[in-house]
Amino acid sequence: MKRIVVTVVAAGLALSGASVVNAAPKSPGFQPKPISWGQCADARLQGIGALCGLLEVPLDYAKPDGKKIKIAVSRLKHKVPDGQYQGSLLVNPGGPGASGLTMPLLAPRVPNGVGDAYDWIGFDPRGVGSSEPQVSCDSTYFAPVRPAYVPDNRGIEQAWLKRAKDYANACTAKNGELLNHLKTTDTANDMESIRKALGQEKINYYGFSYGTYLGQVYSTLFPDRVRRMVFDSAIDPRGVWYDGNLDQDIGFNRSIKIFFDWVAKNEAVYQLGKTGAEVEKAYYAKLAEVTKKPSVIGAAEWTDAFMQAGYRVTRWADVASALAAAVHNGDLAPAKALSEVANGQSPGADNFYAIYLATMCTDVKWPKSWVKWQIDNWSTHYRAPFSTWGNAWFNAPCLNWSGDAGTPVKIDGRKVQSLLLITETYDAGTPVDSGLEVRSLYPNSALIEGVGGSSHSTSLRGVACTDNAIADYLATGKLPARKDGRQSDLQCDPLPAPNPTIAAKTSASAGASRLLIRD
Repeated sequence: MKRIVVTVVAAGLALSGASVVNAAPKSPGFQPKPISWGQCADARLQGIGALCGLLEVPLDYAKPDGKKIKIAVSRLKHKVPDGQYQGSLLVNPGGPGASGLTMPLLAPRVPNGVGDAYDWIGFDPRGVGSSEPQVSCDSTYFAPVRPAYVPDNRGIEQAWLKRAKDYANACTAKNGELLNHLKTTDTANDMESIRKALGQEKINYYGFSYGTYLGQVYSTLFPDRVRRMVFDSAIDPRGVWYDGNLDQDIGFNRSIKIFFDWVAKNEAVYQLGKTGAEVEKAYYAKLAEVTKKPSVIGAAEWTDAFMQAGYRVTRWADVASALAAAVHNGDLAPAKALSEVANGQSPGADNFYAIYLATMCTDVKWPKSWVKWQIDNWSTHYRAPFSTWGNAWFNAPCLNWSGDAGTPVKIDGRKVQSLLLITETYDAGTPVDSGLEVRSLYPNSALIEGVGGSSHSTSLRGVACTDNAIADYLATGKLPARKDGRQSDLQCDPLPAPNPTIAAKTSASAGASRLLIRD
């Protein structure tokens, strides 16, 4: 799903994870060689004493003796006596397409030193980052100024259709047969190969956003290899992936209104209106201006900049300051800085987008009729105009993608002994109902809800109620008591909103570039 399972964040026609059979190949016959560990290239990993290596795996697990590719893996070893060792914990940050090599940096964030009892295993999924080969298609695709997102005339629609088709063709030309082997099931098989290479009977797993779907697939295919799992911002497998993106559009429209309400509550700082409706009017008025007369950015870049407010409250002050600068002074530089990170003007961004599409477009068959897309997206746009068409064009290369589409795994968590779920009530991409659906598929699970929150991927960020429950679970396997019915099991505070007075002093300038949309 866009940028989060995007996940995120981060996304076929009438297909869902609950209605299809498990047809994914497993890898019981492939036995990987042990990983040869050495110094990591990343200075942060060096600083915590992590080691890195490459794991050779089959391009196609149906042909284990055939062509091989390499998965980049990192490991931060446990710091407790061996008698207190809890095993290896694999971590995926989401996407699909996000690099996970630096995920061992999360270890110190677990309260009470609980992280020290695990070997933290980061990895770049196949095609990503330091894995070999790395997938890329067109590094100039997101360069500004792009066409406006809303196709209210034939010219805009045709421009985007051509851009999307050209991108898909560029991916085919540069990556060939690799595009047939970048499904979630391929990455799940790679996780199983990592487990074997580590010599572990079972693994622990921590997944964010799309990483929760990867965890669902792995634990369905290899339920006897799972020990403990944490899913932060769980993907609803019923929406894989076309329908889920349309649902996400509704969620982001709700989240941006929550943001506008917060800006209005801080009218003394931002002076954009005393009600959310007034702030929203100011946002769309400026959008109309840059649509009619683009300058350093256009309508697409403007929308991308403000998408960040829909992901997490920690970005609200920066985004609000960018809106204030544009409205009061005509200064679009802060919004441009936000959009440069959000829309792909950062190192590795094309790699992220290429893998995102390669996975999304081949996990399941997407509708190939543009009329279907038109009807569904216009219908959604009228209810949720904030991000619908931007999201549609983000996924539009799937119309012409050349990789062979597969069948989603029917998620079945009945054999999984333990799972901790985390969500916030109004998370745009994965709201509480998504977590509740996954909870229903895993009878031995419990769900923590950040009540009233609208942020995505919020664990290990200082909310004591949530983080202490994670630490208890990782330390002892103890889950919050499971309640009857379809409801969350532990209610916690959400991720707190920032202090607008403090944040506004720094966010309107270079501070905006610190934001990372794809985490």
